[in-house]
Amino acid sequence: MREKFRLQERVDLIGSIRHEMVREVMVSGHIYLHPTLTEAFGTVIVEAASCGLLVVTTKVGGIPEVLPSHMTVFASPSEDSLVDSTLHAISLIENKRIDTYLFHEEIKGMYCWEDVAERTEAVYDHISKTVRDDEPLVERLQKYYRCGPWAGKLFVVCIIVDTLFYLFLQWFWPEELIDRAKKWPKKIVNCDLTESQKKD
Repeated sequence: MREKFRLQERVDLIGSIRHEMVREVMVSGHIYLHPTLTEAFGTVIVEAASCGLLVVTTKVGGIPEVLPSHMTVFASPSEDSLVDSTLHAISLIENKRIDTYLFHEEIKGMYCWEDVAERTEAVYDHISKTVRDDEPLVERLQKYYRCGPWAGKLFVVCIIVDTLFYLFLQWFWPEELIDRAKKWPKKIVNCDLTESQKKD
C-alpha cells in the first residue's frame, strides 16, 4: 500500500524493535492506532497512553474498560470507522482539544504491578480457604457427579484418572525428593493508589 500510493516519504516501516526501545519509538508520535477484532485487556494501549499517545482502537472485548474515555477514540471493527476515528483523533491533537502530556501521571495512579499481584494473591488465598484438603475422595466424586448428566460423569472420570496418576507419581518420584521453592521476603512498594482504587 505504501508503494501503491507513493507514501515512502511519509510512512516508515520500522519492523520489530527491542523491548527497551518501545518507549523511545512511542514518544516520537502523537497517536497510537490499535485495530483489533478481539482483545482481553490490551497492555500495549496502557503503555501507549502512558507514553502520551492518544489511543485509537476498536471497541471490542475488554478494551473499553482499560482506559478512561478521554484517552481513547473508539471505532467499530471496520475500515471506514477506523479511518473516521483516526481523522477525529488527528483533529483533537491539531486543535489542542486534548492534552496528552498529562496521561502518564494519570496512568501511573491507575495501574501498579505490585497492586495487581496483591489482588491476584488475595483471590488465590480466598480460593484455597474454600477447598478442604481433608475432604474424602468419595465425597468429592459425589459432588462432581451431581454437576450434570454428562459433565458429572466426565468430571468423575477425570478425577479418578488424575488421582491414579498422582499416586503413580508419588510412587515413582516421592514428594520428599522434590526441592521446595524458597519463600522470598516481600518487598513493600508504595504504589500511590487511593483507598478506593485499591478496593476496585
